[in-house]
Amino acid sequence: MPGTRKLNLPTDQRKALLRNLVTSFLENGKIETTLTRAKEARSMAEKMITLGKANTLHSRRQALEYITKEDVVTKLFNEIAPKYAERNGGYTRIIQMGPRRGDSAPMAILELV
Repeated sequence: MPGTRKLNLPTDQRKALLRNLVTSFLENGKIETTLTRAKEARSMAEKMITLGKANTLHSRRQALEYITKEDVVTKLFNEIAPKYAERNGGYTRIIQMGPRRGDSAPMAILELV
C-alpha cells in the first residue's frame, strides 16, 4: 500500500522529502537514492504522470499543489505524459545498486521507462 512507510521522519519532513524527490525525478528523469525512498517516490511520481495524462486545468492545478516548480509541471504535461499516453501505469523502473559506503543502506536508481 503506497504511503505507509514512515522513513523515520516526522510527517512534515517526510512530505517535504517526497515532494522534493518527485520534483527532481520529473525534472531530471532519473535519481539515485535509497531503496525505500525510491519505492515511496515511485508511487507519487506515477500518480503525477497519470494526472499529466488527463491534461485538464484541474489536473494541472492538482500537480502544482504537489510539485514545487512550475517549469517541471509544464514539462510533465507537455513532454513526459504524452509519451505514456497508451501505457496503463508502470512508468518508472527501480534498479537496485550495492550498499552505500557510509552506512550500508541499500541504494537504488529510479528512472523513467
